[in-house]
Amino acid sequence: MSLHDHYARLGVQPNASIEQIKSAYRRNATKFHPDRNPAPDAAARFREIQVAYEVLSDSEKRKAYDDYRQRSLIDDPLAVAQEITAKYLQGLFQ
Repeated sequence: MSLHDHYARLGVQPNASIEQIKSAYRRNATKFHPDRNPAPDAAARFREIQVAYEVLSDSEKRKAYDDYRQRSLIDDPLAVAQEITAKYLQGLFQ
């Protein structure tokens, strides 16, 4: 199973408050909304941002996600680290 880094997708730290998450969601949703962004991948990125917000804005879903994220880092740290690094680098060069 691939780990989707919802925190990175919204551009917030794992210890972000709900207010920071909401602010990041609004900023990214505006930036990638298909009606405002003509990029071919805008709709897909917008949906990813919506999914990330749905998980991180719900306290139960966020706890389950954080628990899964922690287990993944413990169970297979190299694979998770490589995936996170690749996504980070991809974000730098976009």
